[in-house]
Amino acid sequence: MSMRAPASDLPVMFLEVGILAGEVTILDNVSLTLDGGPPTFLIGPNGSGKTTLLRAAMGLIPTSRGRISWGGREAAQPTRRAIVFQRPAMLRRSATGNVRYALAAAGVPRAARTERATELLALVGLDGLGHRPARRLSGGEQQRLALARALARDPAVLFLDEPTASLDPAATKAIEDIVRSVAARGVKVVMATHDLGEAKRLAGEIVLLHRGRVIESGPADAFFAAPKTDTAKQFIAGELLV
Repeated sequence: MSMRAPASDLPVMFLEVGILAGEVTILDNVSLTLDGGPPTFLIGPNGSGKTTLLRAAMGLIPTSRGRISWGGREAAQPTRRAIVFQRPAMLRRSATGNVRYALAAAGVPRAARTERATELLALVGLDGLGHRPARRLSGGEQQRLALARALARDPAVLFLDEPTASLDPAATKAIEDIVRSVAARGVKVVMATHDLGEAKRLAGEIVLLHRGRVIESGPADAFFAAPKTDTAKQFIAGELLV
């Protein structure tokens, strides 16, 4: 199974992007490039703009000012992008049926869908559970199924919005293993997390957000070893950012 999609939506470039909700600024003058390579992790306190940045990068919400481009194009259809939300909705069908639906939406020929669905369920550790109703799976299993559905698009870039936020350690490890596997297959992962330990384990690049602004970004090793800003030092130390 090919998971290495043409990187037609990369790089995703934010140029002085602002996003407002009424009079409230959610993203404030964000300039950022998301390119191929190891996973990029968005970190920061609740309300810092992580989810909004992911949704904007996916093309789901418009900018109030500035612009976003995908592979050098603006207003590009998200043919090589996929997103998994923190609480994904399950369709009223089996696990296999959920993946087959996603494959159909992605334009995969009917004759190939059963084999592809089986491969994707195996990739996320759900082989043997394809017949189970998706809504009867555990929370961790549903999150893995959501990953399989997202990967049905064969994306070049996969956005993940705190996929382990409500999971126990075993389920979290299962998701992290999938992220490593997907990244190793050439898919760019951009993931929001509240868990600094998770970011240390998985990230190649860190973007710290606070009050809708990018405070600091760069290689994960350097960020955690020698943060450049007081805000980053405080956040890494576990202090509350207000």
